Amino acid sequence: MTAEGFLEGRRLQMARGVLLQCIMGGYPPARFYGSDDGDLALVPDPAQIHRLPWSQQPRALAICDADELTGESSSLSTRGQLKAVIARYAALGLAPVVATELEFFVFAPNTDPTQPFQPPLGLDGRREDGHSAFSISSNNGLRPFFSEVYACMAALGLPRDTFMHEMGVSQFEINLLHGDPLLLADQTLLFKHLLKEVALKHGLTVVCMAKPLAHTPGSSMHIHQSIIEIGSGRNVFSDKAGEPTATFRHFIAGQQASMADFTALFAPNVNSYQRLCHPYASPNNACWSHDNRAAGLRIPASSPAARRVENRLPGADANPYLAIAASLAAGLYGIEHKLEPSEPIQGEFEVPDNLSLPCTLHAALERLKRSQLAKELFGKEFIEGYIASKTMELTSFFDEITPWERRVLAAQA
Repeated sequence: MTAEGFLEGRRLQMARGVLLQCIMGGYPPARFYGSDDGDLALVPDPAQIHRLPWSQQPRALAICDADELTGESSSLSTRGQLKAVIARYAALGLAPVVATELEFFVFAPNTDPTQPFQPPLGLDGRREDGHSAFSISSNNGLRPFFSEVYACMAALGLPRDTFMHEMGVSQFEINLLHGDPLLLADQTLLFKHLLKEVALKHGLTVVCMAKPLAHTPGSSMHIHQSIIEIGSGRNVFSDKAGEPTATFRHFIAGQQASMADFTALFAPNVNSYQRLCHPYASPNNACWSHDNRAAGLRIPASSPAARRVENRLPGADANPYLAIAASLAAGLYGIEHKLEPSEPIQGEFEVPDNLSLPCTLHAALERLKRSQLAKELFGKEFIEGYIASKTMELTSFFDEITPWERRVLAAQA
């Protein structure tokens, strides 16, 4: 939209079906978004209008809510779904607080998708080979790129906590500061967009796939969650003596009870399960533990005031609005129904059958399809439309024969 049109308050409308567009560009049948495929209004959030610092031409980005023309939030909007979950907490006098940890890879341009990704050429003329985890070295030649990333984050008002080289080849992680869940989802979205755009300026490719390289750790989007009491700001996961509360237990139990049903919301793509089925600290389970990274739900070592639950299931490819909404909705379900968690696990452990999660997109979608809880918390229209869109993507994947099949199976009798 032109700046003039935006400043005049001109309404931007969009077909409802666009919210269910699959990643290849197609749409499920119109019955999933209203047979007329009528319009939605895109209503900009005044707090999320940003001049884009990497653009030479003056340009701005406005994060919008997708509302029905009658004024209510569209049930197909993931941002609207998150706002609805936050409102349910507020009705109980509670406010969730979250932080996201986002991992990503920085690669050289990849013009042939049949070939593996490669790290960029470093200042020493070599490509990184995987020995740089937590390194402070700049021999990878990425300092100019990251300098602009930091400057653009500051211009967009994106505060950062820590930034580091992760375990994978040319893999990095940023921790965003904890705060309001909607704000953190917006910031996560903006940061991923920023990364892609700045990388293009520097002749690089940023990849937020869950598992872009074989035999290498995947990229997560861990979600740290706590709940405060509105007014006092007290963390309701800790009592006055600093001990865990019943609310803390109920929140964990709700996550445990919902994670299998919600796996397709946390791991939305075929590639998501490459990360989960080869777990380099990417647990595909609903176990919980005190500071054990093999558990899907980890309680980091912290003071009572900072007691929180880390959901380690979502990958970097997850929709931040939907992943945060699903995780918080699961915890609230446990609080409302006073559920009790399993016993915490420590050390090496075997995952009980009742705490294992789907390990393929097909299995996750079948589980979501059977979930009455998901339809209750997110609405039948959203869940059925989401499944329809993701089924199209899965079908498209199965329409192709992979290099592995040609390499390994072609010679079989």
